[in-house]
Amino acid sequence: MNTKFFAALGVAALGAVTLTACSGNDSAEACTNKIVNKDATQVSVWAWYPAFEPVVDLFNQTHDDVQVCWTDAGVGDDEYSKFSTAIEAGSGAPDVIMLEAEVLPSFSIRDALVDLTAYGASDVAGDYPDGAWSDVKSGDAVYAIPVDGGPMGMLYRKDIFDKYGIAVPTTWAEFADAAQALKDAGAPGVLTDFPTNRRAYNQALFAQAGSAPFVYDSADPQTISIEVNDQGSKDVLAYWADLVDRGLVATDDASTADYNTKMVDGTYAVYVAAAWGPGYLSELSGADATAEWRAAPVPQWDADNPVQINWGGSAFAVTSQASDKDAAAIVAKEIFGTEEAWKIGIEEAALFPLWKPILESDYFANLEYPFFDGQQINKDVFLAAAAGYEGFTFSPFQNYAYDQLTEELSAVTRGEKSSDQALDDLQDTLVQYANDQGFTVN
Repeated sequence: MNTKFFAALGVAALGAVTLTACSGNDSAEACTNKIVNKDATQVSVWAWYPAFEPVVDLFNQTHDDVQVCWTDAGVGDDEYSKFSTAIEAGSGAPDVIMLEAEVLPSFSIRDALVDLTAYGASDVAGDYPDGAWSDVKSGDAVYAIPVDGGPMGMLYRKDIFDKYGIAVPTTWAEFADAAQALKDAGAPGVLTDFPTNRRAYNQALFAQAGSAPFVYDSADPQTISIEVNDQGSKDVLAYWADLVDRGLVATDDASTADYNTKMVDGTYAVYVAAAWGPGYLSELSGADATAEWRAAPVPQWDADNPVQINWGGSAFAVTSQASDKDAAAIVAKEIFGTEEAWKIGIEEAALFPLWKPILESDYFANLEYPFFDGQQINKDVFLAAAAGYEGFTFSPFQNYAYDQLTEELSAVTRGEKSSDQALDDLQDTLVQYANDQGFTVN
């Protein structure tokens, strides 16, 4: 394969990194968790899930022949950088790794992940929604087993809506009307924020209007189609640019201390969120004690033809450095393959399950959330969103594409470019980048 492809990856090694994961031959003392059956095959796992240790303990207590040796190697890019370093070194990677679906192509193109079709992937495919399974596939290859997802909905401040007589919007046209009505009523805050640095979120908004920016198949890794300046994306960006110009939404960067404060002090009346958003929101400090949060379906462009979208989600992949790929595949398939494990993930880590036996259970549908005054938000919002999501194709240089998207969106919110020009420039940038890395762009 063309060596330029390594430069095309959006996850680059950040210098020398000390790797702490244990391999199948390492001692149990190297693991974060307790090894129950010390004579069993050990499978090293990197993952940053909250409350993951009791899930690991449950697996080890119920498996005699395979044991998980778990290490938290960092969240997101921190873990990916360590993995990238291990790929370059040819050693040091775990047997199983937690990856977000969006970065799977960035690692599969480097032959860093195992195609699980030969390791029983088809046996469990029916346990996951079609959209979630599509996200871990490329052509006929399956590079991971889905764990949690991010079907999207709208979290809103019922108390603020009630105070100003705002109806809960079901379409984006109604959403804009609500934003204007809130401003006209003299509310001290705005309806919501449009954060240009929330990359996958913005891509999901484009996808709802039909954007399919990349066509890519790992079976033909040097070929890619790119269309980020489609009319649907331009329409969505023009919509948000108009709200920004009219002072109806904020443009604060997400995931900052200031942003988190505004999420809970009433500055934003709406949080367009993934299914993991309620957990994130409920854990923020400084919340207004009088706040009343509720969940509703994400607004639609056409109420008669709803399109469900997804923001985020992770999976377990087996790395090409795994010493026992059969054992590693068992871990990837089974560690979140019981109701008991998933009740830990749901109740202690606020994960949204993609494993259908729990996803489709009465337990999950009827779960009441105290933060939402007992609302059954899964039944009301997120189950339908998950069922309607059809999957999404990411590029093998997704981090780079996202970085460029952020730059262009920022230029729009600063008034430096029109929405059309920004996406046309993004198209030119990504095509040029792909060509420079040795891809054939269709």
